[in-house]
Amino acid sequence: MCVIRKCAVSFSLMLASLSAYAELPASVADALKKVGIPQQSVAIYVQAVEGSNPILEHNSDKSLNPASVMKLVTTNAALELLTPTYRWKTEVYRDGEVVFDKLNNGNLQGNLIIKGYGDPNFRAQELWRLLMSLQQAGIKGIDGDLVIDKSYFAKNIGNRKAFDDETWRAYNAEPSAFLVNGRNTSFKLNSTGSLVNISQEFALPEVQIINNMKLTQGACGAWRNRFSYTVSPNNNGATVTFNGTFSPDCGERYLELSLFDDERYAFYTFKKLWRELGGKFNGSLKVQEMPSIAIKVVEQVSDPLGYVVRDINKWSNNLMARQLLLTIAAEVSGPPATEAKGSMVIKNWLATKGLKFDELVIENGSGLSRIERISAGHLGQMLVSTYHGAVMPEMMASMPILSKDGTVMGRLKDSRSKGRAHLKTGSIDGVSAIAGYVLDANNHRHVLVMMVNHTKAAESKNAQDALIEWVHQQP
Repeated sequence: MCVIRKCAVSFSLMLASLSAYAELPASVADALKKVGIPQQSVAIYVQAVEGSNPILEHNSDKSLNPASVMKLVTTNAALELLTPTYRWKTEVYRDGEVVFDKLNNGNLQGNLIIKGYGDPNFRAQELWRLLMSLQQAGIKGIDGDLVIDKSYFAKNIGNRKAFDDETWRAYNAEPSAFLVNGRNTSFKLNSTGSLVNISQEFALPEVQIINNMKLTQGACGAWRNRFSYTVSPNNNGATVTFNGTFSPDCGERYLELSLFDDERYAFYTFKKLWRELGGKFNGSLKVQEMPSIAIKVVEQVSDPLGYVVRDINKWSNNLMARQLLLTIAAEVSGPPATEAKGSMVIKNWLATKGLKFDELVIENGSGLSRIERISAGHLGQMLVSTYHGAVMPEMMASMPILSKDGTVMGRLKDSRSKGRAHLKTGSIDGVSAIAGYVLDANNHRHVLVMMVNHTKAAESKNAQDALIEWVHQQP
């Protein structure tokens, strides 16, 4: 006969084992089996937001790589810690006097200084607006240099190895306290007549294109696999050479590359826009902290965080998520920001909510990582907690709507669940994940998390869709 305490422990272990390997819905199990993904490589957590216990758990305590689903943790923390009304600022200073001529055009006899605070959505049009404000403040010419102050983020930010061999792809760009256009050069490909056209969406004169593309007929299909590009940097910019074929059936397609570091991209964009606005500048670029004697000229603020998180989650923008993690670090722990500071802030924030995630590993907050980890159960518990919190409307609105927009636009279009789920996806080699909220046929909302870590993870989409359908059909 066993001692009562030992029997209780044994029974608890048995229950934990049953929970860890709960029987999956037949449709989900069949979809996994069909593509050869073992159930031990899958973690699932489903709970009604008004319920106190999950209705389905499978490996829910297993620490797995979530890929871009990690953005839900980062954006949720940001919305609560910074509030949805938070705005980034970008400041412009001068370190010399402004001398006016007879036409009241001001000439700055000194350097122009831009101090960035990590705005993840500072596009070329935002820089144009900032420079227009500068000219309206009276500065039309600059005798000195352009100084960029990036001290809000730590100096080692932006000196990491690329995530994969696609060194020039935009998703591999590193964060910066002064990030313009995400350092993104977008190439548009289309065809007219017998020609393949390649152009820049925002054309920088420092980028030269060599177009060796040939037109081919047939379905668009895997269009990206039919051509290659080579980037040749030089002292005055970069040359991009395109070789391969392109079909008219593709219409317009885009390739996003990051050809320059954050400093040079910002400098090239500044020169282009300043001259288009009629300003005069012949100086060079300096990257350093601004002097104490600098005088502020103008300040510009971003859209509120509640809007910005939509771009991060709906289209899974890695660089913006990384900027957000560093912003959390700087605002809560103080500058200069580091990823380690941001990770600690998020863990402390979770702890204040009674959510202690010992397995949580945050490298950069975007999910573009081989070491980031979280369990399906803990992610699900965070989403349940979020649903009952103050920032639920902004958080849910930031997530893609099933079959309607974002990264789930094309999924389950013929299903009754279309438009009734807000779901964030994640995918890197060997990882596929989906998480968010699903409204069932009786208008009861559930949290759903499914993560797959396996060499065939990319083939788990049908199993994920089957789980969404199963949740939607709950009584």
